[in-house]
Amino acid sequence: MRREGDGTDGRVFVCTSSGIGDFFQMSEVAKIAVALLAQNRFMREALTRILGRRSDIAVVGSFGFSPTAVDEIARVSADVLMMDWPGNNQFEVLRKIHLAKPALKIVLIGMNPDEQLFVHVVREGVLGYVLGDAPTSEVVNAVRAVATGEPAAPPQLCAALFRYVARQQANVPSFHVKLNLGLSGREQQLVLLIARGMTNKQIAFELQLAEQTVRNHVHRMLRKAGANDRLEVVELCRMQGLRV
Repeated sequence: MRREGDGTDGRVFVCTSSGIGDFFQMSEVAKIAVALLAQNRFMREALTRILGRRSDIAVVGSFGFSPTAVDEIARVSADVLMMDWPGNNQFEVLRKIHLAKPALKIVLIGMNPDEQLFVHVVREGVLGYVLGDAPTSEVVNAVRAVATGEPAAPPQLCAALFRYVARQQANVPSFHVKLNLGLSGREQQLVLLIARGMTNKQIAFELQLAEQTVRNHVHRMLRKAGANDRLEVVELCRMQGLRV
C-alpha cells in the first residue's frame, strides 16, 4: 500500500507499507521543479495555479519574454521549462536556453497544431508540445513525462514526425544530379522543396535560413543546371533520377 503527503517544508513524502501489521516507512520524493516562460501574465498565473495544485510539482520561477529572460531562467534550479510561442520567431530564444542550461527539458505551448512549427521545435530539442486549449490533465502529464525524459505531444502531431522522417529519406542527395548537373546536397534539397510548391520565404522558414540566402542558392543552381526557371530545374533533376 502507498500513501502520499506534503511535508511542511514543501517536500513530498511517500509512505510504503510492507503489508505486515500496516507498518509504514517514510521516504522523500523530490518534486519536479518547473519554470514558466510566457508573454501573457494571465497564462503564467493560470499555469502556476494548475501545476501548483500537484503534490509532485513545484513552480520555481515565472518569467515574461525579455532581454534578461534566458539569464533569469538559467539562475533557477528547474527540471522543466514550459514556454509559449507568442507568434514571433523564438528559435533564437530556444537555442540560447539550450546553451545556458543543456539539461533543461522544454515543453512548448502552441496555439494551434502547426505541423511545420512542431517539427522545427523538435529539431531544436523541445521534448514536449501541448496545445493552448489542452485539458489540465494533458498539461500536467506532459510535465511529468518530459521530466523523466519521455516525449509528449498530441497524436495528430506525432504523425508529422513520421512524414518528416520519410521526406528526409527521400532527400538523400542523388549522385547523378551531382555528377551531371553539379548540384550540391543543399541545392538538391531546395529542388525538392520547390517541387512541393514552396516559395523562397517558406523554404527559408523550413530550413531556418535567411530568405536572401535561399534566393542565392536558387540563382546558383539555375546557373549550374542551365535552367531558365525553378520549374525547369525540377524537371531536369527528375530526369536525372531525383525523387520529386
